[in-house]
Amino acid sequence: MTDTANLPAIEPEIAERPSRLPYAALVTMMLMAFLLVTAEFLPNGMLIEMAEDLGITPGQAGQTVTVTALVGLIVAPTVGLMFPRLDRRTLFVWTAAATGVSSILVAVAPNLFLILLARVLLGAAISTFWTMSITVAARLAGPERLGRAVMFTTAGMSLATVAGVPLGVLLGELVDWRWVFLIVGIISALLAVPLRALLPRVPAAATSSPRFLLATLRLPGVGAGLAGHLLVVLGHFLAYTYIRLALERVEGVDAGTVVLLLALFGAGGFLGNVVIGAVIDRTFVFFGVFAPATIAVTALVIVAFPGAMVAVGAAVFVWGFFFASWLIIVNTWVGHRMPDRLEAGGGLTVVGFQLGIVIAAGFGGLLIDAVGVTVDYVLAAVLLAVGAVLFGLANRGRARARM
Repeated sequence: MTDTANLPAIEPEIAERPSRLPYAALVTMMLMAFLLVTAEFLPNGMLIEMAEDLGITPGQAGQTVTVTALVGLIVAPTVGLMFPRLDRRTLFVWTAAATGVSSILVAVAPNLFLILLARVLLGAAISTFWTMSITVAARLAGPERLGRAVMFTTAGMSLATVAGVPLGVLLGELVDWRWVFLIVGIISALLAVPLRALLPRVPAAATSSPRFLLATLRLPGVGAGLAGHLLVVLGHFLAYTYIRLALERVEGVDAGTVVLLLALFGAGGFLGNVVIGAVIDRTFVFFGVFAPATIAVTALVIVAFPGAMVAVGAAVFVWGFFFASWLIIVNTWVGHRMPDRLEAGGGLTVVGFQLGIVIAAGFGGLLIDAVGVTVDYVLAAVLLAVGAVLFGLANRGRARARM
């Protein structure tokens, strides 16, 4: 049993249910998520242009993405500690401004070192947004519709995957890559205005000490649930990072077909975000197990049937459908498991997500070079399956606690 006698007093973080969802505020949050994810992965589609302009290798240019994940890993559990009393609406406004400043600085930076420094700012903004988004969504929607509110922010992430990053790549073909970053930066900074106007005041939660975060982690079922979350994210990115290598094994696939299959992944993701988001408040326990288990099966199908284009295409679509909803599932679980610790739970969730990306990026390349894409995908499927089991056990423990 966790000792909480000496912890700070906790005020409920979920407001009473509003009469209707404040769609304008939720759409503004969705746009913020869209711009953050677009800015984060813009370098992926313009590595060659950036490398040629800066006189570096594409691999060095790729570190502009890696640094955002590393900074996010540090900021996620500490942002509440750094700003213990700051209204979260104000923090969101600062996040939009920081995102804009980061991309504008990238647009004008003369060398890689300054670009990496600018991307540090973006990494901090990304983790701040995702850590605080569950608290703000709860304030906007109330406890019974938390999952539907979170759906808007994850929809922004899905839209960025489907349209934002490809649009950035398209613009990069038409204008200099620096102009693309400049455009994204200006729009991001301007979004601070509707955020300030449409969001309500959201008081800071009780995350005033590392001890409080550790106490949250020790709550019954939370450790197992977050471990499952980490393994699901790690399994996904261990496979998705090298999805092009897996798809190129399929008979009859060319560059155009790969693009089409990736578009299927994005389309599935957007649809899954909407469909599962509409019912998640009542089904998060089920989907917490079913979604990662299904993704594990799709990973195995992709490497087991390289001669079956239709099966691979269906697997890619289903994979996107369920992984796009994973953040909705986890955040809804946080909202129901620890409604009085949303910032702490949100921060720990982001830590798991960023840690999964960092491990997958570092270990996945070594694994691919050593044993190939098939073994990589089998290991990813195993991690996803174990993550599903842990997440299921975490919620089973919650059910026992209620008996």
